[in-house]
Amino acid sequence: MTTPFASLGISEKIIAQLEKLGITEPTNIQAQAIPELLAGRDVVGQSQTGTGKTAAFSLPILERIDFQKPAVQALILTPTRELAMQVSEAMKTFITSERRSPILTVYGGQSIEQQIRRLESGVPIVVGTPGRVIDLINRGRLRLDQVDWFVLDEADEMLSMGFIDDVELVMSKLPETKQTALFSATMAPQIRSLVNRFLKDPIIVTVEQPKAAPNRINQQVYFVPRGWTKAQMLQPIMELEQPESAIIFVRTRKAAADLTSQLQGAGHSADEYHGDLTQTQRERLLHRFRQCKVRWIVATDIAARGLDVDHLTHVINYDMPDSPENYIHRIGRTGRAGKEGTAISLIHPMDRRKLQTIERRVRQDLTICQVPTRAQIEAKHMEKVQSDILEALAGERVASFLPIIAQLGEGYDVHTIAAAALQLIYDRTRPAYLDMEEPTVQDRGDRYDRRDDRRDSRPRGQRAGKPVLRGNNSEGGGERANRSDDRDYQEARGSSRRRR
Repeated sequence: MTTPFASLGISEKIIAQLEKLGITEPTNIQAQAIPELLAGRDVVGQSQTGTGKTAAFSLPILERIDFQKPAVQALILTPTRELAMQVSEAMKTFITSERRSPILTVYGGQSIEQQIRRLESGVPIVVGTPGRVIDLINRGRLRLDQVDWFVLDEADEMLSMGFIDDVELVMSKLPETKQTALFSATMAPQIRSLVNRFLKDPIIVTVEQPKAAPNRINQQVYFVPRGWTKAQMLQPIMELEQPESAIIFVRTRKAAADLTSQLQGAGHSADEYHGDLTQTQRERLLHRFRQCKVRWIVATDIAARGLDVDHLTHVINYDMPDSPENYIHRIGRTGRAGKEGTAISLIHPMDRRKLQTIERRVRQDLTICQVPTRAQIEAKHMEKVQSDILEALAGERVASFLPIIAQLGEGYDVHTIAAAALQLIYDRTRPAYLDMEEPTVQDRGDRYDRRDDRRDSRPRGQRAGKPVLRGNNSEGGGERANRSDDRDYQEARGSSRRRR
């Protein structure tokens, strides 16, 4: 009997490995792209995160690559190191018999000398970010003359991160005989230009966009007031909401580590989830999360693809996604199995246009909320104490404490005793945030008028459709500003300056 993957042209050897991984049915993008790539056609895939596109381009490459040939035959370009590592890890799971991994992952932050030694020893597949790939090309260490396969993954992210010039440079150095696969969630004019310039009569394959966000998700927006950082703002929101389980989305690994440290320091059950974790560490964290031993996970988009849980009550967009589709994909992790969920987004005023785009895509206005006050948090905490007491009164253990009450009642009124017990409970469970110094607030109104979106008031270089290379937000989880801390990004920009 012919298996679904066999009908696409995948060999029995790889199919057996896929079955070990629990993969038996191809996804929509795989069913469309794999036969075309195996037939030698260039392919443009318009698909979102989580559609299985990594296997869609990896399986044909692994079928056709010559593992005995000591030259780079396939180059896969990704916008971030997290995605580069994820692609490499996924491809390695599809391989069974190679003693030495035929895949080299290159990105900033690693020893370039070690990468050069590996290239010199011979490796058929290279997965990397633009900055490090260009550096290796300029050093004459990454030779592209025998490349038969080129994959540009998440082209829309390349564009938004300002890498499109570097992508063009790499593509211009590839042999004309190479076969190309380009994947992008959206098709901006610059991406269409790449397709027209570098791809040969490509086949277009598409996957249906995710549906609009379900109504059972309560979508809230908090504008960051002047004088606040996102980290300072998140604390009172989380104290008020008290999510049972949440994924907090950030843009970079550094932001994940910094924010996790701050949340843990405030006494919250939080942990970080990003591309630096080993598979064992990821599985262990996911198990603890499902067992509710860890309540909140701070994750990057790429790493969070492996996080799939049914009990998620909250999704927090600490850093906003770059597209409405990614927003829908993120928040769709909550509100499952008939339950209600909450999606909270932290937005700087300059990102109002991004909010407007999301609202058009989900076909509803998101609720604009104000940062909780200390009085609101105090009241919420008191409600929690009262709820815990009512639960204790309904329990069986309360009777064992009645003799103590009787003894104390000889000198104090029973109401006074109860008030003292409440004070002890309240003080010992009081949120750490209430003891912190509140940041200076110049504007707590969080005002937002959707009518103001008719004209973009941001500086010309920061308006929609133009990648912003630098930002004025200095916090670790900021959107564009974070990239000044990203070695891949700096290397890429450095390579552009050297070319000019």
